[in-house]
Amino acid sequence: MSIMSIMRSRSCRAGIEGGSAAEAARKGGNQEDQRSFWANMPLEMLREVLVRIEASESCWPTRKSVVACAGVCRSWRQIVKDLAKVPEISGKLTFPISLKQPGPRDILVRCFIKRCRSTQTYNLYLGLTNALTDDGKFLLAARKNRRPTCSDYIISLDADDMSKGSSTYVGKLRSNFLGTKFTVYDAQPPHAGAKMRKGSSTKLVNAKQVSPRVPAGNYPVAHISYELNVLGARGPRKMQCIMDAIPVTAIGPGGICPMQTEFSLSNVDAFPSISFSRTKSNRMEISQSGSVDRQKDGALVLKNKAPRWHEQLQCWCLNFHGRVTVASVKNFQLVASPENVSAGPEHEKIVLQFGKVGKDLFTMDYRYPISAFQAFAICLSSFDTKIACE
Repeated sequence: MSIMSIMRSRSCRAGIEGGSAAEAARKGGNQEDQRSFWANMPLEMLREVLVRIEASESCWPTRKSVVACAGVCRSWRQIVKDLAKVPEISGKLTFPISLKQPGPRDILVRCFIKRCRSTQTYNLYLGLTNALTDDGKFLLAARKNRRPTCSDYIISLDADDMSKGSSTYVGKLRSNFLGTKFTVYDAQPPHAGAKMRKGSSTKLVNAKQVSPRVPAGNYPVAHISYELNVLGARGPRKMQCIMDAIPVTAIGPGGICPMQTEFSLSNVDAFPSISFSRTKSNRMEISQSGSVDRQKDGALVLKNKAPRWHEQLQCWCLNFHGRVTVASVKNFQLVASPENVSAGPEHEKIVLQFGKVGKDLFTMDYRYPISAFQAFAICLSSFDTKIACE
């Protein structure tokens, strides 16, 4: 018997027992009565159906039925949330919050990025097959905003709405003037006790004209730096990522990584009134103190895997296992730095790899302990122009 036939037969049985609710639905009762009918289904029957749907739909796009079930009513949503495991365990990206949660420990989540040069936008897709390119499932979008002293990449859940004032805004990437240092900001606290950066975005939280539903957070979760390349474009880039929101202990056996469980809406009353100074010395003081705190707290450090020189091809090479087909200075693989992780299998595992497969098409594969959002932001830093490195 199929899942839908089970639902129909059980629904009819529940309707007979419910009496008035079923009668109202059959006679075209109002919408509120119909919602109550679905919400009042016996939990045992509901859980049986949802367990079967969760077990049967292991990939997109068929997994959209799991999300559809979660949108029926509050009781359905709670059961589906309990059944759908986090990406670290299931390896599946089911709900939008999955993009903020660490990837699976044992496999790489295969994604790809499409770049549009004319609009300076970048779209992230989840690969649906093992092929390098397919239709994919849309995950995130980013748009580059060039400022006089830096570049901002706004990251959103909606490719058609990429403003900081939108409810779909999830974070941003900001560079320095030379394009050698970047900071990844999350719109939501990455973990309990996370501190919001003192800046212009924070000042807007206390303004009366800002709606309480606007996500106005500015939490630094990663710092990316590129070293000066004395060989220019002929040599490989050297990059380092300090993951502020991930402790170094997370990479080891049994390590635990902080994760967000749901998107929360910002509340103006939740933020204290703070005065800010926009002077240059103040900004430098914040940056320097943040660097000291990261070293003290033992944040995870990721470094790019050193490529080897191939004599026959006369180029620097990395083994991407067929996931990258075009040579580019942007290609990289990140592993845990040997300076803060003892030698072992965890140190050798690739946490993030990014490479070119077409003119404006790139693959992005990531795994625990970073999330899709963090991986996407790190890859965006590779697109930015680097005056001092090339």
